[in-house]
Amino acid sequence: MDGIKTDKLESSLLIVILDTNPVWWGKKKIAQDPMTLSHCVDCLTVLANSHLMVSHNNKLAVIAAHTDISTFLYPSSQPARPDIFKLPDDGQYEVFNSVESQLRTQLKTLIEADKAQVDYMEEQSSDSLLAGAMCMALCYIHRLEKECPIGESLTARILILKGSDDCPSQYMNFMNAVFTAQKQNVVIDACILDSESGLLQQACDITGGTYLNIPQAQGLLQYLLWVFLPDPSSRSKMALPPRAQVDYRAACFCHRNLIEIGYVCSVCLSIYCSFSPICSTCQTTFKIIGPQKLVKKKIKKP
Repeated sequence: MDGIKTDKLESSLLIVILDTNPVWWGKKKIAQDPMTLSHCVDCLTVLANSHLMVSHNNKLAVIAAHTDISTFLYPSSQPARPDIFKLPDDGQYEVFNSVESQLRTQLKTLIEADKAQVDYMEEQSSDSLLAGAMCMALCYIHRLEKECPIGESLTARILILKGSDDCPSQYMNFMNAVFTAQKQNVVIDACILDSESGLLQQACDITGGTYLNIPQAQGLLQYLLWVFLPDPSSRSKMALPPRAQVDYRAACFCHRNLIEIGYVCSVCLSIYCSFSPICSTCQTTFKIIGPQKLVKKKIKKP
């Protein structure tokens, strides 16, 4: 009808990927570092509730990037059955109570599954399945976009809370996930809890997200609410930290080291730090062109 404007319903989806590497968190606990897993989960819970409080249409998901598995912490595949006769603690809002209870319950289950490997902590892999968690997040975003009702638009972004070091062996899977997020207009933000991450610097720069290495562990909650709570569309109006210098070095396929100059296969674009006559990825054999032989010119007889 003329003269009647229909406002399009907008919803924002925030997917938080939490690095739950037991090796890295165990080292923090031994060193009595103020950055503990419980402190990080408390700050994450406040961020999640604040995101849901901005608009009742907002959606939330939390994924744990573990050493051998990537799993959803919220929403849980098997949510606990609510007790209608029990009120939330201290009159807490039901949605907030559901987020906190599911997040802590699933995280407790994940930690208890590693209790049998506590004695072999040093033998465990120190890498987190970050690429797998990002692929799970992109699949979840794609599913919600397909299920989005007519007249509603969904904007999604991914926030990564990472503490462990980069894993060069995941470089190809990680970059494939980053370029997929760029194609789907999904912004990737990174909150680094320890050493710098060159891979996440590239991911944030490619997708237009924000990369921040927090200088103080005690101020994690303030940084989360100040930098990562606002949507990317409103960040241009805020005074945020400047963009970090991006390290665009690639990881070689032979030793998984970051290199500046290397050899690239012309067939599959694999990168190597040293020359190899056969590509180990696609088994292509390269022709080695040697120096040309000198051909003696024939002297014409008069």
